Parts: sequence; C-alpha cells; structure tokens
Amino acid sequence: MKKQALFLLCSVLFFACKKDLAPMSGCTDNTAVNYSADAITDDGSCFFFSTTPFIIETPSGFPEMNIPSNNPMTVEGVSLGEKLFKDPILSRNNTQACINCHQQNFSFSDPNQYSTGIDHIQGIRNASALINIGWNTSFNWDGSSLTLEEQAFEPVSNPIEMHNDWKVVESTLNTHADYPTLFKEAFNIDYIDSNYVVMAIAQFERTLISANSKFDRYLKGEAQLTVSELGGYAIFNSEKGDCFHCHGTQMFMDNLFHNNGLDPEPFTDLGLGKITNNASDNAKFKTPTLRNIELTAPYMHDGRFSTLEEVVEHYNSGGEYSLTVDPLMKKLGVGLQLTNQEKQDLIAFLKTLTDNNFISEK
Repeated sequence: MKKQALFLLCSVLFFACKKDLAPMSGCTDNTAVNYSADAITDDGSCFFFSTTPFIIETPSGFPEMNIPSNNPMTVEGVSLGEKLFKDPILSRNNTQACINCHQQNFSFSDPNQYSTGIDHIQGIRNASALINIGWNTSFNWDGSSLTLEEQAFEPVSNPIEMHNDWKVVESTLNTHADYPTLFKEAFNIDYIDSNYVVMAIAQFERTLISANSKFDRYLKGEAQLTVSELGGYAIFNSEKGDCFHCHGTQMFMDNLFHNNGLDPEPFTDLGLGKITNNASDNAKFKTPTLRNIELTAPYMHDGRFSTLEEVVEHYNSGGEYSLTVDPLMKKLGVGLQLTNQEKQDLIAFLKTLTDNNFISEK
C-alpha cells in the first residue's frame, strides 16, 4: 500500500509540473520528459525541480526548429549558455571566449579572414556566422558536426583555438564562485561535466535568430523596396542570377554542400571530402545563409573575398572548372554576364537582408 501511495504521489507531482521540468533521468519509465539521477531521494520519495521554458518564436516562412529532446530550451539554460559563450574561462589561459571569434556587431562572425587562437596561431578558414543556426542540419564549413552540442565541444580542445582540456575546464567551473549554482538551477546537477557545458552553449546559440530585415518587413507590407532593390530581387530569383538555387527559402540557405567553382584542381582544402573520404565531395562547402551578408565579410570558407562586389564578380565571371564543381554552376566559364547596373541592383537587394536589431539587442 505504501508503495502504491508513493507511486500515485509521484504521478501527481509529475503531471503537475511536467511542462516546467528541466532535463533529467529516472523516476519514470518511458515518458517524453527526462529526469536527473536525484529524482528519487534516499528515502524513496520523488523530487522534481522546475525551470522556465524558453519559447522559440518561429519566424514567418521558417519550419519549426528541431530542438533535441534531451536539451529542451529553458530561460536558465539560455542565460547560462550566454554567460559561457562570453566568458574566456573556457580557454586555457583565460584570454579567449566564443564571442571573440563570433562578434555580435559582425552578426556573430569574425571580420578577420582567419581567427587567431590563444597561442597566436591562425586557422585556415573564416569563422562561420552564427545566424539562425538552430535550423542547420550540420555545422562547420565541412559539416564535421551534426549538432550544436557536438560542435561546441570542438573550439575548447582545438590546439589552434582555445587549446584547453575539458577535464581542466570541468575542474575550473566546479570550483568557481558562481557556476555550480547556475548549473544547478539550469540542469539540477551537482557536478559540472562537459556535456552540460555544451548543452547550455547550444541553447543560447539557438536563440540567435535573425528575421527582422528590411526584406522581412517588405514581405509583411511594412516597408518598400527601391527600384534597384526590386531589380536585384528579380535577378536573385531568376536564372539570370542563379542565386535562388542554393540560397532559396526564407532562410536563404539550403543546408547542403556545394563546390561553387572557386578553385581548379588540385584543391588545397578538401572541405566535405575530408570528412566523408569521398572524392566526389572534394572542395564542397556548406552553403551559408545570406541573411546579414552585408555584415559578415570576408566571404567564402577561406575569407578570400573582402566585399560583396568581389563575390558577385566571381559568379559573374563564371568560376573555375573541376571534377566536383556543382551542376548548378550552369554558366561555368561563361559567367552571368550581368551589367554593372544589374550587379549593383543585386547587391542592393542583398543588403535588404540586414537585420540591425540582431546586432544591437541583448
């Protein structure tokens, strides 16, 4: 009887606070909610802690964000993730944070061609802009990570980035004055391990949503585009510009990988091919979103182009042939043959995708 009464009490408590539960494990069998190890106390009674759900507002034209069931969005988790994102405590010498290579005023990208790590070593690729990445299905230019949580592991231990050891990070955070309490509030844990660090960072990164550009307001009937911007919009969405094939939809990216004719063979960077070990993937890189493209120079995986004018000229000139060049580069060797005015119009449209609120609001 006592066990039955106890089970009923647990059930009542569970359903009463189910919507506010933070991720845990235990105290139930097959439910959609996860529980922590201390969901059952020493005396056999049930214990739950509540968090505040963080609601993602899906922008018009976007699909629902696919949020992992084991890392639901909470106010506490997002706040903790933002603190970690901006704290150099994750680097070996406490000099570099995520925000240093993903600066908000540059739409969470790096204005330098290559980012420099704590040992003054430069990488070989331009730091990706963190824009609407909650809708990405893979991460990094070469798709080497499949989740935000997985990607967040990389910079900390990378020898040319933060060059730290995750065991050292855990020790530092567990002896910190504030972090143990913050992790307890967000995840109900008494020991901070790396899995919860990346979960918090991923939660924060999923809130980096940009959908309030002039173009968005135009679609809502709240703004007007100029003649030049409208002309660029038409070019963008026609075979004349060929942009929409890879940068269509309201997200202005396709979650795919392409060789856009930057280089002839042999390639100095294999891109996706290095990850898949498939020669047909060589020199293919992830399509970046064009949202806030005005703010995220330099461009391409290696930051080779400093201006949008240079980017447009690359496509206008036709690009370089190679065995893996994308079939969508239909005008390879011939080029788009845009006039100077048409090139200006296309750039004018691209600038309507700038969301100034994204770079200024907390």
